[in-house]
Amino acid sequence: MHNVSTPLVCLFLMACSGGAADQKPTTLPDKAEESKQTSATKSLNVDVFLPALETPAAPTGDTQRALIDLGRQLYYDVRLSSNDSISCNSCHLLDQYGVDGTDFSKGVPGTKVGRNSPTVYNASGHIAQFWDGRAADLEAQAKGPILAAKEMGMPSPEAVVEKLGKTDDYPALFAKAFPSTELSLTYDNVGTAIGAFERNLVTPSKWDDYLNGDKTALTDAEVNGARAFMEVGCTACHSGTLLGGTMYQKVGLIEPWPNQEDQGRFGITQNEADKMMFKVPSLRNIEKTAPYFHDSSATTLDQAIRKMAKHQLGKTLEEQQVEDITAFLNALTGPLPEAYIAQRPIQ
Repeated sequence: MHNVSTPLVCLFLMACSGGAADQKPTTLPDKAEESKQTSATKSLNVDVFLPALETPAAPTGDTQRALIDLGRQLYYDVRLSSNDSISCNSCHLLDQYGVDGTDFSKGVPGTKVGRNSPTVYNASGHIAQFWDGRAADLEAQAKGPILAAKEMGMPSPEAVVEKLGKTDDYPALFAKAFPSTELSLTYDNVGTAIGAFERNLVTPSKWDDYLNGDKTALTDAEVNGARAFMEVGCTACHSGTLLGGTMYQKVGLIEPWPNQEDQGRFGITQNEADKMMFKVPSLRNIEKTAPYFHDSSATTLDQAIRKMAKHQLGKTLEEQQVEDITAFLNALTGPLPEAYIAQRPIQ
């Protein structure tokens, strides 16, 4: 609140001096109030999101660089599919934030797969891989789609090794990446190499600058959105460095999910408690990875926010809450590591 005596004093001084010299006192209270309001807006308890996401250190040593370079080449190589038409990058485009933007990707038969293809960016920090968590890590996940009939369609691990072994480049590249093993070109090493490459697909954003103490990194709208995100209850699942990816949760926790055809982890465990349980996705780069959810049932971010509030929290959000949370989620978009993901021949 302004001090009502200040304007009167200023008017008196202006009358005595001709009115030109001492106008600053009239603006100081406004600036002080504005500073106080901005400080309050930017004050946010971020402990639930720590630690901040960091850019991976550059690989050290010739062997590590050779392994990552091999993984990069394999990631982009359509020869890992049965008809030489599909690579890992076909469904997880690295220049499109790790997704293909479709509801369900198409494999070698030309038919759609059963679930939305999640992004590979920042996936190394997840509790497990795939929506149902059936792969323990990136290395295990990388081997799955290559052999899946509806995806890349290779008939067996042996067929993959045989195919790569007949190329001009891969025998030497595997030997360089795995110098301590007598048999370097193996199917397990295919997964190891792709996983090593994917582990550096990390995208810190200005949100991490804020977490690291730069309170000017976010706008007031983005900070207000983070506050709304927490107050609504989103952090019950979307917390930690990646704002998700660290737990399983029932989809339709409060209000049943409309699509009950896919029962999530139940298909893997056959445990009744796992019905409709899915891995909670990370919200990093979420504005770039539509459509959303395992069943692609939301095409826009505001739809996804409203749907989560309804089915997971039992809440109907106001328009301002949706706008605020959207602003915050947009701040989670980090720049792509363009030099790292660039396709290039391996020497």
